[in-house]
Amino acid sequence: MTENNLEVISPKLAAAIANPLFPAVDSQLRSGKHIGTEHLDNHAFLLDFQTELDLFYRRYNVELIRAPEGFFYLRPKATTLIARSVLTELEMLVGKVLCYLYLSPERLAQQGIFNTQEVYDELLNLADEGKLLKAVNQRSSGSDLDKQKLAEKVRAAIGRLRRLGMIYTVGEPNSGKFTISESVFRFGAEVRAGDDPIEAQLRLIRDGEAATPQSLQAEKAALQSDVENGENEADVEDELVEEEQE
Repeated sequence: MTENNLEVISPKLAAAIANPLFPAVDSQLRSGKHIGTEHLDNHAFLLDFQTELDLFYRRYNVELIRAPEGFFYLRPKATTLIARSVLTELEMLVGKVLCYLYLSPERLAQQGIFNTQEVYDELLNLADEGKLLKAVNQRSSGSDLDKQKLAEKVRAAIGRLRRLGMIYTVGEPNSGKFTISESVFRFGAEVRAGDDPIEAQLRLIRDGEAATPQSLQAEKAALQSDVENGENEADVEDELVEEEQE
């Protein structure tokens, strides 16, 4: 090892990398997964080595973030060396609906368990169905086939958010039932401002980007412009790290 390497790799960082939990935790973070208290051992590992691992990941131009709710994730900079991809408009909107459901009274009444149909119904209740259909198919006529395609897209969005650690399956893998993790607050940072959280989340869904695919597209274009201008930080809602799957 060179002298420079010895300076970079501190004894505590070496201990973190040598820890048997590191390979799995590292792979999960690089794939875009959020690690919360649901995973006790992995979360405790990140708490113990947070400072050292943050310095480690900064070498890849990403940051190890611990959100106010306690979960960990990697946030990329514009020059990240770790593959990333952005969520679709519908995936972001489904994430906001999950955040709303997490804050809703129904979560306590249902012991925190929801299903795919409830997410779909709440999505139609809180957002304009016509705009949602247009997001899936610009030529949508509102036919039953268009609605079926929208339902399939919602299921696919839920599946992707599950892979990111936003929700966790309950019971059989195909039961459609799940619990919602605090990591859905990636989609609702605005509710931390001090207003009533449920009302704040409703505003996110009914107004602006959450309600109109057009404004979501405008936000995506603005993000791309920021990257071209050399911005180092990606927008929390538009940029979720996920290793591209072949």
